[in-house]
Amino acid sequence: MNKAYKIMIVEDDVSISELLNEALEAEGYEVSRAYSGTEALMLLEKEKPDLVLLDLMLPGLPGEELLPKLEGILTIIMSAKTDIDNKVKLLYEGASDYITKPFVIAELLARIAAHLRLSENRAKAASEDTDELIKAGTVSLNMELLTAYAGGGEISLTRTEAAILKILMLNPDRPIGRSTILERISVNTPDCTERSLKQHISNIRKKLQNADGTDHIEAVYGIGFKFS
Repeated sequence: MNKAYKIMIVEDDVSISELLNEALEAEGYEVSRAYSGTEALMLLEKEKPDLVLLDLMLPGLPGEELLPKLEGILTIIMSAKTDIDNKVKLLYEGASDYITKPFVIAELLARIAAHLRLSENRAKAASEDTDELIKAGTVSLNMELLTAYAGGGEISLTRTEAAILKILMLNPDRPIGRSTILERISVNTPDCTERSLKQHISNIRKKLQNADGTDHIEAVYGIGFKFS
């Protein structure tokens, strides 16, 4: 899976660049390298990477000035600067993460994998939300409109309710664990917690039951919930 991802290293220290290149390629990533901010801009004109590892103290165009030009690209700052205010400023200005030199390669690789995974999940969720009607039994769901249809009527849902119902409807008659539901909806509905999930489920059940007189969601003891 990693081979599909392209990572650009923007680092003027040749030894660090070599070390990063070797570690990333061992993980299956496609790697490009720039040794200055100006060179990085030239590479960006040819191809957009999935993630940039950015040093701050670069010759010519420094990392702080290059960062705004990386808008829309996951960027992990690598710097010996430990000033908290500077870290916070860069994170607000678009950096995805900040790791202080010297760092452990294993930690950097883990952060890269986590950011790429989250980005992929967000893209997948956004794509799924534009799908047409989802149907299960006598119930239909339009994620774009946050509306369910049952018993000939329309049911308005919150974004969290729609996200939960979608997961259950895509797996009819199959119990879905609480942790699975929370993980799947966490990208778009971070407000939902283990404590509030039960209340959201209860709200959905009532809305559907009021529409067609049927209880479509069943609690499965020790597991979670299922749509039937």
